Amino acid sequence: MVNVLVVGSGGREHALSWKLSQSPKVDTVFTAPGNGGTENNVSIGVDDLDGLADFAQKNNCFTVVGPEDPLAAGIVDKFNQKNLRVFGPSQKATQLESSKIWAKNFMKRNDIPTAEFEIFDDAQKAQDYVKSLDYNVVVKADGLAAGKGVIVCNNNEEAFSAIDTILVKKTFGDAGNRIIIEERIDGIEASYIALSDGDVAIPMASSQDHKRIFDNDKGPNTGGMGAYSPTPIVDDALAKKIQEKIIDKTIQAMKNEGISFKGFLYAGVMIRDGEASVLEYNVRMGDPECQPITMRMNSDLYDYFVASIDGKLSSMPPISWKNQSAVCVVLASEGYPESYAKDEEITGFDSIPNEVHVFHAGTKKIDGKILSNGGRVLGVTALGDSLESAINNAYAAAEKISWSHKYCRKDIGKKGLSYL
Repeated sequence: MVNVLVVGSGGREHALSWKLSQSPKVDTVFTAPGNGGTENNVSIGVDDLDGLADFAQKNNCFTVVGPEDPLAAGIVDKFNQKNLRVFGPSQKATQLESSKIWAKNFMKRNDIPTAEFEIFDDAQKAQDYVKSLDYNVVVKADGLAAGKGVIVCNNNEEAFSAIDTILVKKTFGDAGNRIIIEERIDGIEASYIALSDGDVAIPMASSQDHKRIFDNDKGPNTGGMGAYSPTPIVDDALAKKIQEKIIDKTIQAMKNEGISFKGFLYAGVMIRDGEASVLEYNVRMGDPECQPITMRMNSDLYDYFVASIDGKLSSMPPISWKNQSAVCVVLASEGYPESYAKDEEITGFDSIPNEVHVFHAGTKKIDGKILSNGGRVLGVTALGDSLESAINNAYAAAEKISWSHKYCRKDIGKKGLSYL
């Protein structure tokens, strides 16, 4: 038996902890720092790499890294140096997410489909470039910005404003020292997540995230307001294309460049006319995609994490999934992704039915009460025999949970229904 340490405090980490705790090979699952819903919380921050390594060593832990920041800081390299078992990509491999410029150049030199782009560190030159184009653009901060450093523009004025926000006002700090301006490809966005051991990559269940704060994909980008799995948008034929032209090609190209990619490879893709192009890479499980994906997973996730580290995924059976759909509706604090209230008591957990799981994100537990402690607070995740029933189950459960400034989108999963 082994203990597991899950690093992180969001809904993704709660879902990973919940799923890993079901493995017969796992004794105790610790979460650092965790949240109001996770058990066995350890008060070590995700940026305290030495503290996390010491804890893992003392408690015989297999470590699973949830968020991108500790990966970008080199947590996997540090653990490997200490001969500690850890799941996730190395610091070099994490460049696929930690630098959008590095990733775009990587895709360009390896002929991986992505939008046309240019790179700027000068606002005036960036504006002049926008003026020269006959299409709309997307403006992206180079570095990590908690999922918010991408601004989709409908016209030149919005593009100028985005350039000013990132490069001049430094809204995202040093992450915005350089920007990418790329062609805006309109189509259908989907999340394609695979698990790699450096040689092969096996697909997870398909899913679709809802990034914008308001219904009908309006308003600013967020870390994600809900997700569902599977998505009818990615049929078998398209999945095969994405796997071969993007995922397998990425893993092989990384290997050719001397970088072994082990962990979750997440391609955010835009689908147009039956073809997919990469909007961005993530090097970890998506949040909130993780919640519906783990709800549907029959297989022992721990076994696949071990196989990823040991380079043995090719000898593993395909992952088994429930035939049901799963939908995660994120309950957020009103005002997110800008300013919002905290420390509001949340009630209604006692009335949640068995086919629904409430994954905590921005919560804390004080004196037995659950209080709001972030922008994205909870992920109400439900199974259903169809996408429509999963949507209904998730929203029925979400209605039972309340606090003063609760907010959620009302249309999570609806775009999937339109493709059935």
